[in-house]
Amino acid sequence: MSIINSKESLPEAAIQIANLMIAAAKTAPKGKGIETLEYLIITETDLQVLSKKMNEISARDNIAFLSRDATNILQSELVVIIGNSTEPKNVPNCNNCGFGCANKPETTPCAVGAVDLGIAIGSAVDTAMLHKADNRIMYSAGIAVLELGWFTKKVKHAYGIPISLTEKSPFFDRK
Repeated sequence: MSIINSKESLPEAAIQIANLMIAAAKTAPKGKGIETLEYLIITETDLQVLSKKMNEISARDNIAFLSRDATNILQSELVVIIGNSTEPKNVPNCNNCGFGCANKPETTPCAVGAVDLGIAIGSAVDTAMLHKADNRIMYSAGIAVLELGWFTKKVKHAYGIPISLTEKSPFFDRK
């Protein structure tokens, strides 16, 4: 029998949790049963790329909390990113976006798809919580991933969920 040190096993546990989070998000209810979401798991050196981009956006747009979030990214095992396109779901008589599917501008998000994104994120963070993984929903990580072009071009909205498996959550008592 081999002895496995937690320094070796925790990164693997984080990947397993991330995969389960994506499974939960994927199987969450979707308007008309149509999937318009995409999913990524950011690990290792790409966490550094993501954090750097978040710091760049923070400096460029003078948004201080993006820099704080960028630090949290580096304190994480990984980040699950869930993104959504603006494609209409063609729900009859919906008009929740303010236009209706036939008249909706391409850049206006489908309201049903936005709700789908929220439900999927909720399912993902619930799964992380069930496995005692500290997490936080960050729109800041999502906008950085969009600027980095890591999703297909049709994804226009994204949120990140960093995961930490440490004795103290880096997402609590943030300054």
